[in-house]
Amino acid sequence: MAKFWNFVFFQLGWFACVIGAANHQVFWPVVITLLYLAIHIWRSNQVAQELNLLCKATIFGVSADSLISLSGFLVFEDAWPSQYLSPAWMWTLWALVASTISGSLSWLRERPILGAVLGAIAGPMSYEAGIRMGAGAWGPNGQVGGLILLAIVWGAAIPLFFYWDRVRMSPNKNQQ
Repeated sequence: MAKFWNFVFFQLGWFACVIGAANHQVFWPVVITLLYLAIHIWRSNQVAQELNLLCKATIFGVSADSLISLSGFLVFEDAWPSQYLSPAWMWTLWALVASTISGSLSWLRERPILGAVLGAIAGPMSYEAGIRMGAGAWGPNGQVGGLILLAIVWGAAIPLFFYWDRVRMSPNKNQQ
């Protein structure tokens, strides 16, 4: 049942942040989504490791989105805190995705190729949906290039997040 609720809260957080960005009202969607993430981390069996995974995933996502945006392929609405970084609401969404690694996406754990394929398809589709809802736009360098870059990023992200999660779950190397 926990996986079901993880999926539901992921969807609610995604829609809230995207709709908030489209309407330049991201404060409350971000705060509420961060509250969910805090509860998710607190309920984790390995709090420090879960927080570590969410932080790594967020840094990965902020870096990738910022580079894609700065390269002229993607424009975000509500660009706080800086025009040179992806917006804070996207940071929240990257952490939210990472929260599904031990939850609703855990069935992909031993299927890295399937995870890469699904990431390469679902990631860009998610951005396209967000753009159609008004949370961003394709930049001057075009939609096709943006979708290709996002497919590469997301095709790498999902297996990478599972790798980081597996590393945290492996026995302590000092106990050998």
